[in-house]
Amino acid sequence: MAPGRVKPMSSVTSRHKDPDKHSTHILTFLVFTCVSAVYFKTLHPSVPGGDSGELITAAYELGVAHPPGYPLFTVLAKLAMMLLPFGSVAYRVNFLCGLFGAIASSLLFYATFRLSGSYSSGILASGIFSFSRLTWQWSIAAEVFSLNNLFVALLMALTVEFEKATSARERSKISHIGAFFCGLSLCNQHTIVLYVICIIFWVLFHQFKQKELTLKYMLTLGAFFVAGLLPYFYLIASSICSRARWTWGDQTTIQGFLTHLLREEYGTFSLAKSETGLSVVDMLIFQINHMTTDISPIAQGLALLGLLLCFVMQDSSIPVVCLFTKMFLCYSIFFSWRANLDITKPLFLGVVERFWMQSNIVICVLSGLGLALLTSSLKTKTVSFQLVHYIEWIFTVLVIAKQVTTNYSICDQSSNYVVDKFARNILFSMPNNTVIMLRGDLPGNSLRYLHYCEGLRPDIALVDQEMMTYDWYLPKISPHIPNVHFPGDRWNPIETKLSDGTVTFNLQHFLSVNMHREIFVCIGLHEGDKSWKSSHMLWPWGSCEELVPKNMVFNAEEWINLTRNLYNWTEEHGRFDPSTWDAIANEEMWEARTKTAFFIFELAETARVSPDVRNQLHFYAYKLYKEVISAHDNHPVNWHKNYAIACERMLRLQRADIDHEILLRDTIKHFDAYSKIAEEDNQRDAILHAVKYLKDQLLELRKLKRSLKNNKS
Repeated sequence: MAPGRVKPMSSVTSRHKDPDKHSTHILTFLVFTCVSAVYFKTLHPSVPGGDSGELITAAYELGVAHPPGYPLFTVLAKLAMMLLPFGSVAYRVNFLCGLFGAIASSLLFYATFRLSGSYSSGILASGIFSFSRLTWQWSIAAEVFSLNNLFVALLMALTVEFEKATSARERSKISHIGAFFCGLSLCNQHTIVLYVICIIFWVLFHQFKQKELTLKYMLTLGAFFVAGLLPYFYLIASSICSRARWTWGDQTTIQGFLTHLLREEYGTFSLAKSETGLSVVDMLIFQINHMTTDISPIAQGLALLGLLLCFVMQDSSIPVVCLFTKMFLCYSIFFSWRANLDITKPLFLGVVERFWMQSNIVICVLSGLGLALLTSSLKTKTVSFQLVHYIEWIFTVLVIAKQVTTNYSICDQSSNYVVDKFARNILFSMPNNTVIMLRGDLPGNSLRYLHYCEGLRPDIALVDQEMMTYDWYLPKISPHIPNVHFPGDRWNPIETKLSDGTVTFNLQHFLSVNMHREIFVCIGLHEGDKSWKSSHMLWPWGSCEELVPKNMVFNAEEWINLTRNLYNWTEEHGRFDPSTWDAIANEEMWEARTKTAFFIFELAETARVSPDVRNQLHFYAYKLYKEVISAHDNHPVNWHKNYAIACERMLRLQRADIDHEILLRDTIKHFDAYSKIAEEDNQRDAILHAVKYLKDQLLELRKLKRSLKNNKS
């Protein structure tokens, strides 16, 4: 072609010519190398929050993780623990997940390149997805999401290869490989099943049109698919062996296996039991807005442009694009229907948003196609072919650079030991030979990891409150908890013997047969069972509480000395994103600083004691609050209110050993500070009225002091 001439429209299809396989493989490896370098540089160094501690512990013990079991992840994590010669147990699994994330990125590059015929488009799609905050965050922590991303990208790459196959033999080979990985992918995260169903029907319909669909072909595809599901036998083997100190469920029976596989304890096809989320429409709107922030409006715009140009230009990628679009729509609508968590709450948003990565992958692939079709169209309409080519690459580099620079500081977890320190502080604060009754994912999973995987505090026994209500828990776990007695088969507020012979016991009975050990609850106690109140009390112990027999006399001074410096916590208050487990751990540690003061104040308000004892308890609470608040400028907002109330009680007591002007000044200062921040408190008007009254009292007191001073002079 002579210089300056416009290329004919037919050249648009040149994107789909057979690529240089050597160059493609080199670029795929380079994408893997670059992404893995960034991920490995920013890995969590220890146990993250959420399910990570439980997944690591299940793998370490060769037990079974929470439903649906994640057998593939468990086995691969155990191999990583055994084969990697560096880092803690948690770090090795974090490293493995970073590896999964980097492989997913390279597969995403390959899939987009093969679909679009453009290297820059593949790199754009891979870069936008891999360095989005969401993907990055969950590719550097021990979680199942990066492995799910790998399978999604792999199945999309195989789908593109299947569409481009030129012979029946090649299509047969790819479809059988795909069938195996479809089955294998379901051994990890079940949300991928919607993509798997869409792909299976698309492939079968394609083969039907090509007259290549035979009974033998379908049987062999089914055999390959079933072969991919074989890791689920691990659940049965682990349950039969019953050697794990931590495991979930009893898969030795068909019913037990299906209960676990179908997540019946969580609610099949739901994220949680007894929770209510937004409507489908509201959830979809929230997802789209979240996507705008996470993978940028550029990706969304290019994806829409790709869909439009694909049909306008009658591009050969239309069948695959239609499939990917159906996958995106089916998954997004179904998940929005079943995601029954209120994502207006930051922590629940953090749980739900992870599942949006599966949708984001499709949008990133379509955005890469959009860039390729746009530049291909421009190249046919301009005299400067090279200029468009350079702009395409410059645009790609700038967009990815923006993703990296925007999210690096947020996603760099290389010095994040928050959850690890949270768990260590709790473990090492406990007296010898205690029993800790765990409640919730944060303390449960993090303490289990340190106790079982790193061998900390072997003298302590960990018992899970929620798990004790399941039929399988005590038969599986109690043999591995020495010197803790269980007076039945399952914890239930109502003690009875069921028709199947199961004996239930309440908490009071459990406490009575374990009087030889101190028992702590962390964090909080199961609300459904009040039986313990007849024989025990809860005394504060940092973030936890000790169950103390009622015949024990509370010595305030002694308890203050025991709990004053339980934890060595240096994290600044409010420094973490509220949707993260780091924020929850940090908040628990900060609130622990005033739990003894709060308890003593409540005791002074409610206990049947003499006026002198009540006076002294109020004084202890006031001194504790003052000590803690004076040591920290930035602290939880409720501290202002609690300290102000403690000051107000001291004003009522008219103690001669405390300056009343200081008490008035502190009460006003902290009530005022609280009312400015906590605008939604239904007591705010009363607090403001009290502040006005106290200010008048302060003025009167100062006038009185000046008058007395003048009289003396």
